[in-house]
Amino acid sequence: MRRIGDHHGRTAVVVTALLALAGGALVLRGLTAPGPPPQPSRAAAVASTATSPASTPSTSTASADPSTRATAADTGGAASVQDGSLGPILRPSPPVALSIPSIGVRTRGIVDLHRDSRGELEAPTDFDRAGWYADGPTPGEFGPSVIGAHVDSKAGPAVFYRLGSLQKGATVVVTRKDGSTARFVVDKVARYAKKDFPTAVVYGDTKGRAELRLITCGGAFDQSTGHYVDNIVAFAHLVA
Repeated sequence: MRRIGDHHGRTAVVVTALLALAGGALVLRGLTAPGPPPQPSRAAAVASTATSPASTPSTSTASADPSTRATAADTGGAASVQDGSLGPILRPSPPVALSIPSIGVRTRGIVDLHRDSRGELEAPTDFDRAGWYADGPTPGEFGPSVIGAHVDSKAGPAVFYRLGSLQKGATVVVTRKDGSTARFVVDKVARYAKKDFPTAVVYGDTKGRAELRLITCGGAFDQSTGHYVDNIVAFAHLVA
């Protein structure tokens, strides 16, 4: 995902090896915005062996191995299973709410995001809601579950306006449709140039762990293109 939660106007998600949220043209920078969104230092993108942007999009890196999914799903009435090396794993259940107390995020009504006929993923139409890649793992399953949201709009800050200020060790809580709650702890937050987005790192093998990726736009805003030049990605793992 190279572009997500971009600035004003139309929004779309572009698949590059997997998928990428793209932003629309700038109409008018939000007059009510309190200033530029917080920005972590730009990280060097790790060389990716994933499909190149010009190739046919693939969702393979966003899906857990079928046998692994079965192990997590076949737990009967239990809400989760525990493996000493992998950490907790939850049965599949879509997210319905997201809370990140340390940066003041609390949003309900998380929308499903799918790819369209062009291989692009639709972005949330509501700047006050987050969306998740519904064709990948649900939060708490094996693999990387992906939740994205806009950083701002022409009206001002959006859901992930403060994502860049998120710190290692912070708690992310995802409420799921089955009534369970998945609690994640942030491992790192990084900013990547969209042109060098590390697809394999974001969507690659999590070694069996249940992990979460939170993605939005960041960096400088390019007035000529109507896009932010970077992406901010928070990496987290399930703890309870």
